Amino acid sequence: MAGKCNTGLVLSGGGARAAYQAGVLLAIARMLPDPEANPFPIICGTSAGAINAVAVASGADNYRQSVHYLARMWKNLHIHDVYDASLSYFIKTFFHFGISIATGGHGWHNPKSFLDNSPLRAFLGKAMPFDGIEHSLQQGALQALALTASCFSTGMSVTFFQGQPQIDEWSRHQRMGLREKIGLDHLMATSAIPLIFPSTQIGKLHYCDGAIRQMTPLSPALHLGADKLFIVGLTSQRPLAVERRSVSVAPSPAQIFGHLLNSVFVDSMSMDMERLLRVNHTVSLLQGHEDLCAQTSLKQVDIFMLSPSQSLESIAYQYAHEFPPVLRFLMKGAGGTKQRGMTLATYLLFEPGYCRALIALGYKDALAQKDAIRQFLEL
Repeated sequence: MAGKCNTGLVLSGGGARAAYQAGVLLAIARMLPDPEANPFPIICGTSAGAINAVAVASGADNYRQSVHYLARMWKNLHIHDVYDASLSYFIKTFFHFGISIATGGHGWHNPKSFLDNSPLRAFLGKAMPFDGIEHSLQQGALQALALTASCFSTGMSVTFFQGQPQIDEWSRHQRMGLREKIGLDHLMATSAIPLIFPSTQIGKLHYCDGAIRQMTPLSPALHLGADKLFIVGLTSQRPLAVERRSVSVAPSPAQIFGHLLNSVFVDSMSMDMERLLRVNHTVSLLQGHEDLCAQTSLKQVDIFMLSPSQSLESIAYQYAHEFPPVLRFLMKGAGGTKQRGMTLATYLLFEPGYCRALIALGYKDALAQKDAIRQFLEL
C-alpha cells in the first residue's frame, strides 16, 4: 500500500451529493505513482458515502479500476435506480398517509417512509461486489472497511466494520464498533434517511442513516488504526449574498427540510473537525514534556479535508429539469425548484446531468490541490 502511514479515507453522507466524492477519488488515481495501489488502507463511509466506500474497498487491489467503476456507476445513475418516482406510487402514498392519519393508524398501518427505496436495494445488489472486500483484506490492499448506522432501538451509533484480525471492537458512550461481514443490509441501513427511506433490519434491530446521532464521524477511522485522515466533505458553499437576501423571506417547506438535512449531514462533521483540531493543538503544546505526554492517550492526527469549491445549490438549479414530471411538480409546490430552496434537490437529484457535473467538480477541485494531496499522501 502506498504511503508510510495508515491513512484513513472518510466519506461523509449527502445523497446525490456523494457523486462529488467519485470525482475526487478519480483524480487521486491520476496522481498515484502506481495507480493500482490503494492509498487508503482504512476506508469509512456513512450514508451515500458508504456506497462509495464499499466500491473502493471491494476493489482495493486495483484502486484505479475501482474508482473508474464507481464514476461510471454515478454517471449513469437515474432516480428510478434509487427510489420510485412514478405517479401511481405517489397517489398510493398520499392516500396511505391520509387514511393512516385520519384513522389513527387503525384503518391502514402507518407508512414506513415517504419514498420507496427498493429500487436502490436491487441496484446495489447487482452493482456492489461485496465479496471483493474479503479479497482486498486477504491481499493486504485493505486494512479495514467501516460503515456507520444509527440504531432505532438502542439509540446507539453503530459502526459495522470488516477488517484485519488484529482490530478489536470498541464501545464508547452512545457509539460502538462491531465486527461483521459487510453486506447489502449494512449498506441499506446506513443510507436509510428517516422519513424519506424506510429503516433496515439487521439481526433483531432496526437501523437508519448513520449520520443520525453520529456526533464523532471521524472516530471510526481512528479506532481502526488511522493516524491521518483524508476527508471528502459535501458541504455546499453557498454565497453569503444569497443568505442575506433570504432573511426577510419566510422559508419554503423545501428550504426547511433542506436545512434539517444539512444539520444531519454537515454539522456533526464540522464539530468533530473542530474537536480534533483542538486535540492536535493540545498535543502540540505537550511536545517537549515527556512526563505530561505519558499521562495522556491523546495523539496528533494529520487531517486533509476537501469540499466542493462551488455552490451545489447553483449546480442543482441548472439540472432541476431532470427531475421526473411528478417529482418536479411536487418539488415546485414545496418551493424546491427555486434557487433559494435548492438544498433539498442537491440531496435527491440522482440524475446523470447533475451527478456528472459533481464528478467533474470533484475532479477539478482535487487536481487544483494536487501538490498538497500528493504531499499529504506521501506520494
